[in-house]
Amino acid sequence: MTGYDVVIVGGRVAGASTALLLARAGVRVALVERSGPGRDTVSTHGLMRAGVLQLRRWGLLDRVVAAGTPPIAGTVFRYRGGPDTRVSIRPRAGVAALYAPRRHLLDQLLVDAAAEAGADVVPGLTVTALCRDNSRVGGVHATGRDGHSVTLPAEITVGADGVRSTVADLVSAPVVRRGHAASGVLYRYVAELPTDGYEWAYGDHAAAGLIPTNHGQTCVFVSTTAGRMRALRRLGGEQAFGVLLAAAAPSLVDRVGAARPASRLHGWAGTPGYVRRSWGRGWALVGDAGYFKDPITTHGMTDALRDAELLADAVLASYGGRLPQPVALAGYQAARDRMSAELFAATEQVAGYDWDVQRVQGLLRRVSSAMSDEVEYLESLPDRRLGRSLPRSVRADSVANARLA
Repeated sequence: MTGYDVVIVGGRVAGASTALLLARAGVRVALVERSGPGRDTVSTHGLMRAGVLQLRRWGLLDRVVAAGTPPIAGTVFRYRGGPDTRVSIRPRAGVAALYAPRRHLLDQLLVDAAAEAGADVVPGLTVTALCRDNSRVGGVHATGRDGHSVTLPAEITVGADGVRSTVADLVSAPVVRRGHAASGVLYRYVAELPTDGYEWAYGDHAAAGLIPTNHGQTCVFVSTTAGRMRALRRLGGEQAFGVLLAAAAPSLVDRVGAARPASRLHGWAGTPGYVRRSWGRGWALVGDAGYFKDPITTHGMTDALRDAELLADAVLASYGGRLPQPVALAGYQAARDRMSAELFAATEQVAGYDWDVQRVQGLLRRVSSAMSDEVEYLESLPDRRLGRSLPRSVRADSVANARLA
């Protein structure tokens, strides 16, 4: 083999899902990840209905359930100064419950499925440059942990490497839409905290949430504007966490206080949302590399699963001469942006934290409506749980031996 059809940089939800779908279709794929698989990362964990639907359609939901991820049968919305609202998860499109898997579990599950489908999974490589033929991207140059150089030629190079995407930087992908609001977040895992499914709380310029996840634990988060979070954290992380939990949801203070901490406190300083141009000659961006919105609406993993399929379909459409590659990739971005626009706008306003009870309820209805439109589209796609199963995972050093720069 002299190269790949597609090289994907970034082996988390967006990258691993794209690799899985392309490999199942017979595309020669290399999935490159700088760190080892199966690590946690900053995440709200929560999959919305569209995300669960994707995993079911790909034949992977059973693996999430088998890993002990608890089913979530309902959601409670708590409004300071207003009544609580309880919403049951009604079965639709084969989805009877929601799930919030730990990231180390979900990422590894997707990487394993991509390898089973025939993708070459190459951990421990850091991309340093792009292969270029005039103005066209044709793969990546990378270095391994021991300093050796590797070249992976490819017809298409995909950046799935997050907010600080190296691929986006190397292709100078312009930002075509930029948000202004940004949440600062603190979260930790606790044990022995019974919940009513997902619990979201909105209060005095702050929000909080309880997200049941694996190992009998619950992710508890608090959030506010990035500026307010910076000011509060000068008092110490624990103090800031307590102040914001009381501001968002006084009724949760005693419940969370009675739980047993199962991790240290983690933080996210916040970054404004954006939409980047996500394709060019020989390259594309997926996941947070191409489109990021504030985590307050807990839709990031669901976005990644959706956009992986949109991109995979575009790549497949460009093979065999069905569509010129620029037309196919431009169609991918247009579809992604069309399904993201309303959710991006509503999330931007929720992340401003300048709402009262009535206004935030209206914003959350907008979020729910956008999610329903997304599910309707995904329901129309074919089932993709079947595909070839050719386990083939390789180490970075074996690739280096074949393609030393």
